[in-house]
Amino acid sequence: LCSPEPVNCYPLLMNIISNSLLRLRNSTARIRVWSELFPRLQTPDIKNYIFFNCLDYLLLLAAGLPPLFAVSSTEDYKVKSTSC
Repeated sequence: LCSPEPVNCYPLLMNIISNSLLRLRNSTARIRVWSELFPRLQTPDIKNYIFFNCLDYLLLLAAGLPPLFAVSSTEDYKVKSTSC
C-alpha cells in the first residue's frame, strides 16, 4: 500500500489507523486523507494564465540579458582589461 517515500506513506497510514479506530467504536463515518502537495488545476483557463505569465516573464528576461553582456564587454574594452 505504501511507496518507499515517506511523503506518501504517512497520510495513508494515518488513514488506515483512524478508520480502524472509528470501526472499533461502531461508527459508520470514514476519514479520507490525501497527499497532494498542490491542488489540481481543473480549469484550462488557470493553466493558460500560468503558462502565458511564465512565457511573458521568460521573454522579458531573454530580451534584457543581451544588452547586459554588451555593456559589460564595452566597459571592458574601454578599460582595456584582458582575461588571464
